[in-house]
Amino acid sequence: MAETEAMSNDSSSPSNRLDLGVPRWDQSTFTGRFKHFLNITDMRLSVCNDKQLEDAKGLVTNYKLGLEPPGTTEEQLWHAQKVYMSAFHPDSGEKQNVIGRMSFQVPGGMILTGCMLQFYKTIPAVVFWQWANQSFNALVNYTNRNAASAITNKQIGMSYVTATSSALVAALSLNSLTKKAPPLVARYVPFVAVAAANCVNIPMMRQQEVLHGITVYNEQGQELGKSKKAAKKGISQVVLSRISMTVPGMCGLPIVMERLLRYNWFRQVAWSHAIFQTAACGAFLIFMVPFGCSLFPQKASIAVHKLEPELRDEINSKYGDGIQKVYFNKGL
Repeated sequence: MAETEAMSNDSSSPSNRLDLGVPRWDQSTFTGRFKHFLNITDMRLSVCNDKQLEDAKGLVTNYKLGLEPPGTTEEQLWHAQKVYMSAFHPDSGEKQNVIGRMSFQVPGGMILTGCMLQFYKTIPAVVFWQWANQSFNALVNYTNRNAASAITNKQIGMSYVTATSSALVAALSLNSLTKKAPPLVARYVPFVAVAAANCVNIPMMRQQEVLHGITVYNEQGQELGKSKKAAKKGISQVVLSRISMTVPGMCGLPIVMERLLRYNWFRQVAWSHAIFQTAACGAFLIFMVPFGCSLFPQKASIAVHKLEPELRDEINSKYGDGIQKVYFNKGL
């Protein structure tokens, strides 16, 4: 038994070398993806300092070169991979800004969602919190874009303004339409506004991929060309994932709040309503952020026959029927 345990912890043996370039769990299954994203969206990772991040990157890099310190254990390597994947872009390897990292989705999202759900009755409150939320979303979308597709500052500004405007138009229009509706209906305005903005923000932020295509690869990682259809598939999956993250909190909490407001004791502690909704959103997001990220594989695929005719013909002429699917990074 002791011998088996020792072998499992011996990461230096050639036959036991770990592949730290890929996630720890099988990404072809939802369960494997959920475990992976639950791991790297851990909000505690958002407070890692630069030294911790660089140490993790150094250990992962050195291990790949076979230069890890003697006595390094598997658990140390997996932890280093967790920290590294939470803070460095999977395509470029660049360190991401803290607010845009997926590990900041829970603390950032819980504050913004809780406040949108609480402060939805006045125009200034709606304008401020929708603006704050779209600013946060724009930064997250830019940080987690496919790094192979360049985007200019002008395009970033345009996508930000367009998404923020769409959220405000949706929220303010629905607010005016629901003034005479039951209170519960009015509480769903923030969700509709957020969903509408996501449908605009993400495609706009990644418009270069839509216009010029996203790089696609074969199973071995060899670049095959660029595909607009692959880009559209990846972006649509990201939009659905992002909206799904908000559903339990933004659709469930309004019902809970309306029922709690029937009790006099709850109405008397109005100061606590924002705190309650923020905390509840955080509890939902701890599981919904990895859930949304796990709905579709990060390494997305599309059948060759569904590609643009030019790219499809080019692949078929070079490889014949040897390639049936191509792969690409869908982004987050």
